[in-house]
Formats: sequence, C-alpha cells, structure tokens
Amino acid sequence: MAEPPPATLARHRLVLLCTLAIGLLLFVWQLGSTGLVDETPPLFAASARAMAETGDWLIPCVNGLPRYDKPPLLYWLMGALYALPGQQAWNPLGTWAARLPSALASVALMLGLAHTLLRWPQRSRAPGATALAAALAYGLSPLALVWGRISVSDALLAGCLGFSLLLSWRCYAAGGRRWWQAWLVLGLAVLAKGPVAVLLLGLTLLLFGWLQADLGGLWARLRPLPGLALTALVALPWYGLALLVEGEPFWQSFFGYHNLQRFTAVVNNHQAPWWLFGPVLVIASLPVTPLLLLGLAQGLGRLRWRWLPAEPLAPELSLQRFAACWLLAVFLFFTAAATKLPSYWLPAIPAAGLLVALAAQRCRRWAWGLSLLLTAVVAGGFAAGPLWLPLIEAPEMPSLVAELLAAPWVPLAAAFWALALLLGAWAGWRKDALSGLLALQLPLAAFVPAVLLPLVELGDRLRAAPVRELAAEARSARRPSEPLAMLGMLKPSLHYYSRRVVIFEGDEPQHLLNLADRLRHESRPGQSASTPAQQPSVLVVIDSGTAAQPHWQGLKPQLLSRRGIYALWRLERSRLEQRAAQLQRQGVAADWQLQRPERY
Repeated sequence: MAEPPPATLARHRLVLLCTLAIGLLLFVWQLGSTGLVDETPPLFAASARAMAETGDWLIPCVNGLPRYDKPPLLYWLMGALYALPGQQAWNPLGTWAARLPSALASVALMLGLAHTLLRWPQRSRAPGATALAAALAYGLSPLALVWGRISVSDALLAGCLGFSLLLSWRCYAAGGRRWWQAWLVLGLAVLAKGPVAVLLLGLTLLLFGWLQADLGGLWARLRPLPGLALTALVALPWYGLALLVEGEPFWQSFFGYHNLQRFTAVVNNHQAPWWLFGPVLVIASLPVTPLLLLGLAQGLGRLRWRWLPAEPLAPELSLQRFAACWLLAVFLFFTAAATKLPSYWLPAIPAAGLLVALAAQRCRRWAWGLSLLLTAVVAGGFAAGPLWLPLIEAPEMPSLVAELLAAPWVPLAAAFWALALLLGAWAGWRKDALSGLLALQLPLAAFVPAVLLPLVELGDRLRAAPVRELAAEARSARRPSEPLAMLGMLKPSLHYYSRRVVIFEGDEPQHLLNLADRLRHESRPGQSASTPAQQPSVLVVIDSGTAAQPHWQGLKPQLLSRRGIYALWRLERSRLEQRAAQLQRQGVAADWQLQRPERY
C-alpha cells in the first residue's frame, strides 16, 4: 500500500494522539487511587509481588501455595513493576503495579484498532473519524472498562489476541507481508491465558477463509505451519519448564482443570444458561448495540445459496467481514463451553468496536435511532435514581444507598448521558451517523473520570477499606507465629495487605471444625502446624453475619478492632477445639482435606 501524503500522515498522527489521550484517561487516570478489588485480583497481585520478592519467576505462588490457574505473562509484567524501588511512595495501595499491565494492554489495543482503520480505511470518506470511533467503541464498552482497570489476565489476553488477529488480517490485506508478526504476538497471548488463544484465532481464520471463499489464499499469506512454530517458540519454554519442575500437579491443574474441564464441565459454580453471551453481547456494547448488530449483518453478508459463502471481497476491503468472523468465533466457542463467565466475552469487544464504527459509515436509520433510544433509556434510568436506589441490597456496604442518595454522582451521570444523547442526535441530523456516533461517545468518555471513578472510590471506601484496615491492625497486633484466619466472607486482599498466610474458611459448622483441624495439621510456607499448647491463640477476621451463627457464639473472643461489618478477634484455641469436638459429636465432619482446585 502506498505511503499517504504528508498532510494525511499529520492527520493520522493527530487521530492516534487523541486515541492515546482518551485511552489514558479511560484506563490509566487514577489507576492507583483505590485498593485491590476482591476476590480474584489480590491473588494475581500477591503472586506477582511474591515473584519480585523471592526471585522465583517460574511458578506463581499465593498464600503459601502454588497457583497453576494462569500462565505467567501477567505475573511477570506485574512482578517487574513490583520490583521497582519506592513502592510505598508511588504505589501505596499496590494497585499501580497490579493494574498497569491490563490498562496499558487496553490502551494499546485502542491504538491498534485506530491505526488499522487509518491504514486501511474501508472506503471511508472520513477515515480519521472512523478510526477514533472504533477505538472509543472498544474503550467505552462497560466490560472493557471494568476488566481494563483490574489486575486479572482477561484484558491482557484481549490485547495480545486482539493484536494477533489484527496483524493476521493486515498480513492478508497486504499480500502476505510481515506474516510472522501475528504468530509471535499469538505466543504472548498463549502466555497470557493459555491455549484458548490459538483456538480462537484458528476458528476466526477458518470462518473468515470460508466466508471469503479464499482459504487457500489465506493459508498462503499467513503461513500457519511456520507461524505456529514461532508461537511455540515463544510460549512452550515456560510450559515445558513448569511441567518439568512441578510435574503432575501442574498438568492436572492447569491443563486438566483450568482448560479442558472448564470447557467440558461447569467448574467453580460458574454455571450459566447456554444463551448467556446473547445478553452479554447486548450489554457490552451499550448504547450502540444496534450499530453492532447492523455491522455484524453487513460483515457476514448474504449467503448465496444455503450454506455457500457470500461473494468474496478484495482483501484490503474485507475488514468488516473479518471482524464479524472474529466476534462470531468468540461467541460460538464460549457458547459451546460448559463454564461461562461474562469476562470471556472480552476478546470479542475489539471486533465489536470495528463493527460499530464500520456500520456507522453505512448506517440505517433504524440502527442509529435505536442507539439514541438506548442512550435515552440509560439517561432516564440514572435520572430515576431516587426511585430504584433504595432497592439495592448490599450487605457488605450497609450505608451505600444513603451515600449515593446524598452524593451528586447519579444525577451527574444522568446529565452526561443526556448530553451524549443531545449531541449525538444533533450531529447525526446535521451530518451523518458516524459524526453522531463520535459526538455521542465524547461525553461518555468524560463520564468515566467525572462520575464513574468517584463511584468506584466510594465503593472502595465502603467495601474494601475495612479489610485493608484490619489487615494493618492484624499485623501490628500479631504475637510471634500467631496464625491468622478469615471466616465467612473470603477476601484474599486480607492476605495481600497483611503479608501473612491466611486460613480462609466459610460460615458453616464444618468450617469451624476445619479451622481447628487445619491449625493442628496443615503446614505451608509461612504457616506451621501447631498444638494449642505451642500456639494458644489465633487471630480471626469475621463478618457480622458469620459471627451471629450459633456455632460461633459463646467462644468469648477478645475483640481487638471493628471496621465496617468485620471484627478482628483473638480467639483462644482451647475454646475453639472444645467447640469443634462438640460439633464432631453432633455428626459434623471436617472436609478441608478434600481436593479443591481453586484453593488458596
């Protein structure tokens, strides 16, 4: 493809600069102002910090146990940041280091979407507007905003796999140039979350090659056999070393439980109806889901006869079709999987961003009208906040409703969405749907730092801060070698902020028995088994609901502190064992030694 003239290059740089600025605003602004969100992010953060502190970069460990569920790329990136000096000055809550890889992966993906549409504008009369709109359609997705600002591996997978897919299409459009890039980045995706990245890319390419009636041309340009060898060269060394060092436990946990079993059976109670990703598709692209559906229909096109593919397109003009196949591949794969989570949709959201922007170029009135209607519904929902806010039940945050009603954030949210509606309708009427889409998106981008982030800070203060405060108090109150336990609500952030091994148990009678038995018999790095004579007390963090259960009554704990719904107790183990023996006589049995793949 010929190099654009200097004036066009300058406009392209301006679009990319705007994309970068908005991306940093959406994903990096105030990233470290709140603490880690329970329940999964502290497990990633604690594992990465342990890597930096111990120098063991092979197998992540958390709470004294190896953590086999995800490959190491996110841990390595987070660990490299945790290894930087001066953590207390620039990273006091631990969240800059933990969240920055996810945030930067999301920003980079926005830039990748914009750059692809600037280089291959798909017959657009306004390539800059289309590129910026696609990047914003990804960045403003509710799911992308949530997972792009927390310390889990989903955003990194979406970034690496998204780049690999974009580079695959760019190679096809450019006649096979730089074919190796997509496969090298695919190796990083495999190190981010596992073999699922190869399956999603392969399914996307098969669908696209069939629909484009050019499987042979796609094969010749992408060169998958040497490409997969490059992917293996990047990813397999870690897998081989982990298997060599850890052996069967790694094989059974990572490949057996966290990959094969997640696809074939429901694990960890993540059960959902087969149609889950239909509603997720709708919610993840609000308020412009009608544009997404239009773009998907345009990309797939009309089948010529029964299941024969549609008419082939010129490779450099086939991006909408490729994006449709990309989104459909994610939809089909995870719909077929037995275990379902909304976060599994994240790899499809970059494709949705492309489809939204490309549909706006050839928009039907119904699609744009419905998008404006959905914007109005959301604005009206925020405006009606005083009617539905009292219906919220949040046991962990009993003052949440009162604080929301007293704060300006919900009315301000209504104002931003109403502004988006008015500007989108005005620009769409004066010019076209693409201009209207951009006019709608910009107030929503401002909504994130002006309203959404303050709401996140409110939730952190009410829900997470009490656990952080009790973690600090547990550290200062702890006697030498005194164990620490958490009962009822299980918050791994207690382990992260206390820097202690924590025994986590639930609120049922057998969990009291588990605690007494584990203190006597379970040893792990950082926690030794002991008798009550050797270690007469245990520190316990317990929530008010659990403390009210009959089996926790009458133990006469020493109350050391109370924060929110949580209390910090010092409990005499002799009383704990007496109650455990009483429960055993009633037929309650300990079950902590049963195999639990999600144990930490």
